Amino acid sequence: MNKDISTINKQLKEYTFIDLFAGIGGTRIGFEKNGYRCVFSSEFDKNACRTYEANFGEIPFGDITKISSDEIPDFDILLGGFPCQAFSMAGQRGGFNDIRGTMFFEIARILKEKSPKAFLLENVKGLLSHDKSKTFNIIIETLKKDLGYKIFYKILNSKDFGLAQNRERIYIVGFKNDVKFVFPKSNNRKKYLKDILEKNEVSSKYYLSDTYINTLKKHKKRHAEKGNGFGYEILSVDGIANTLMVGGMGRERNLIYDNKLTDFTPKTNIKGKINSEFIRCLTPREWARLQGFDDSFKIPVSDTQAYKQFGNTVSIPVVSAIAKQILKALNNDQ
Repeated sequence: MNKDISTINKQLKEYTFIDLFAGIGGTRIGFEKNGYRCVFSSEFDKNACRTYEANFGEIPFGDITKISSDEIPDFDILLGGFPCQAFSMAGQRGGFNDIRGTMFFEIARILKEKSPKAFLLENVKGLLSHDKSKTFNIIIETLKKDLGYKIFYKILNSKDFGLAQNRERIYIVGFKNDVKFVFPKSNNRKKYLKDILEKNEVSSKYYLSDTYINTLKKHKKRHAEKGNGFGYEILSVDGIANTLMVGGMGRERNLIYDNKLTDFTPKTNIKGKINSEFIRCLTPREWARLQGFDDSFKIPVSDTQAYKQFGNTVSIPVVSAIAKQILKALNNDQ
């Protein structure tokens, strides 16, 4: 009986976290879904802060390089999707000296001074091979040798966690203690573009002009003649989206046919007229769904900023699955 009560108490333990490079709060949502509590957040981009405030009722602290560890409350887990900048000293194995001047150094600094139980870092898959893997090796060595964490890392794809998006990201998890941790496996819940598309007619502003489509076709043809695969792509609604990116080809590589349009009046200044093939880009709300955001998530910014924010954010179901595994590891360590 005592053992059962002890187990229940472990499961009820509340772990706190800080949300660094918070963006619009996707990582926060993934952890809050598993009972964790946020005690501090930091984000530099003012438009991302607007979206964060609209959904969480608080404005993140600003530039993390100007925030001392004394200003951050104690916490159990650090979360951060840091920008991947070039490490000018990569390969010299100088520990902290190698990473000064990078955003990763700010994470390392806080980990060193606050010594939390665990952390989760997220980045693009290319971090593994950046500068012939020297950058990644310095990051791992810093986390292990300089900071004393047991490290786990793995590339996970959003399509394996119930999202209609092919999105590979590397996730790095660390623990102060020698815990048993296993990355989550695919949940086998398949979702397709048709599951996230708007059911009703969307504004004509999301439909491409005929002039722009002709430009895209010529651009793709030029690249094809050079043996490159670069260009726009019109997707099947029975398939999944390509990786959402901040701008440019992030939208052009995720076009669809949608013949529900009845009002062909342009809502923005375009060259030519709205195309008659019913080709449109996905809306910001559809991008949000591709990242696992509920429709209740508020989008208070312009479409341009929304595309940037959802292209930058994390896939919530992936983060949530990792959060659940971290919770198991921490509870078993009690």
